[in-house]
Amino acid sequence: MQEIVLSVDSKEIRCAYMKYGVLNDLTIERKKNRQLTGNIYRGRVTNILHNIQSAFVDIREGENGFIHISDILENTQKFKEMFDMDFEFESKSQGKKNKETDITKLLKVDQPVLVQVVKEPIGSKGARLTSNISIAGRYLVLLPNTPHRGVSKKIEDASARDRLKNLIRAFEMPQDMGLICRTASVSASKESLIEEATDLLRTWESIVAQFNKATKPTCLFEESDLIKRAVIHAIDKRYDRILTDDYATYQNCKRLAAKYEGEYPLKVELYRDKTPMFERLHIEKEIERALRRKIWLPSGGYLFFERTEAMYTVDVNSGRGSSSSGHDVEETLVHINMEAAEEIARQLRLRNIGGLVICDFIDMRSRKNQKRVLDKLKDAMKDDSAKCTILGMSEFGLIEMTRQRSRESLSQTLFTHCPYCSGTGMIKSHESVSIEIERSLKKLISQKEQFALELISHPELDKFLSYHDKEFFRRCAEKAQATLTFGTKDTLHLNDFEFYSTINGKKLDI
Repeated sequence: MQEIVLSVDSKEIRCAYMKYGVLNDLTIERKKNRQLTGNIYRGRVTNILHNIQSAFVDIREGENGFIHISDILENTQKFKEMFDMDFEFESKSQGKKNKETDITKLLKVDQPVLVQVVKEPIGSKGARLTSNISIAGRYLVLLPNTPHRGVSKKIEDASARDRLKNLIRAFEMPQDMGLICRTASVSASKESLIEEATDLLRTWESIVAQFNKATKPTCLFEESDLIKRAVIHAIDKRYDRILTDDYATYQNCKRLAAKYEGEYPLKVELYRDKTPMFERLHIEKEIERALRRKIWLPSGGYLFFERTEAMYTVDVNSGRGSSSSGHDVEETLVHINMEAAEEIARQLRLRNIGGLVICDFIDMRSRKNQKRVLDKLKDAMKDDSAKCTILGMSEFGLIEMTRQRSRESLSQTLFTHCPYCSGTGMIKSHESVSIEIERSLKKLISQKEQFALELISHPELDKFLSYHDKEFFRRCAEKAQATLTFGTKDTLHLNDFEFYSTINGKKLDI
């Protein structure tokens, strides 16, 4: 059974992808850090870096965005990679291809530019931008300033490919615009495709009109939110159901799923139990596990994750597994490595680790066994939506791989630098603790029926709550016919908080 579980809090949405009851992937999106990838902006060039042929662009989203000359010139290869396709044919009107190779001839400081985010801002790095715009729909992708037309490589049926090619050839579109048929288009009717192509053209016209009207950097178009992406993903991958603990989200998912009911009847269900949904489904434990450096394997071996400035390293150790008596030590080590390969692939998704990753497997003598482990890792990584490249295993048992860095990792989302150790360690941010307090408060009232509560926290956390969340917590309590007061204790850790009953003064177990 495959399902998507959506947990909605006041500041955060957590989207868990489950396979047979096991957490397979996780996306966390906070309202103040919404996803920017796919958004289109009217930006303003603030600085040009001649030596690396790049520019910084103000898009009013924190740090300035970054654009390279290769993201300004038409780049067919990037479109092929983004949408997993080959451009087997192009429109007759090719337009004038810009052959300029000096960025100063293309951009000037203070010039307004139309750009799209292709990579999320991470840490102090701004978003990566492109002027090669693409507007994605359910079935089609419109390329407003690129003339290519093509069909996704994932559509293998020859007759279906020919039908789609003939359709998009026949579309009446402005010159120099391109169109891509996505994988989902194979089951779409001609009317649905024409309707979506028309909608995409209207969207583009609206973007151009807003660009000409605006006088300062602003967002002209926002890509779909996490809820919509989850519903579309569930329909694409034929998930059994979507489960959510929020009524408004439940209604929204039902409305979105109904639009594609003819394609796939997705079940949408509302979670009604008093026990928090992520706790009941053991997702909370898996998230906590994904934040640890050490992960135990069923065989007794373990993985050790370490982050450096340049890369992530994953060390595979035999641990308790090597002590088990067996007729073949090599086969025992292979078994631990095979388990490790599967768990590494899952942990990379859950932790959203990007960039260079070095996996140090336990040494194996046989080249055949090394290939077995390598093949297992490659097979396990097929479920990953991020683009991955895996090289062969070296004679030392090392496997080098890269994983596309699309957004902040799980630890970057949940943690902030620790003031106790000058940034060498990590603790949860005040916002993360505030979200935990909200969940604990709801649990104490609904599940443990405590209606007279006092929250005790560190003075620094209490100050944060005073500015942001105390009034919200009071309203939550009053809505459930409960009372809530606040106190401080400077001996508490910044991440710790305690609830007490104001009736008998006893500390409450959360």
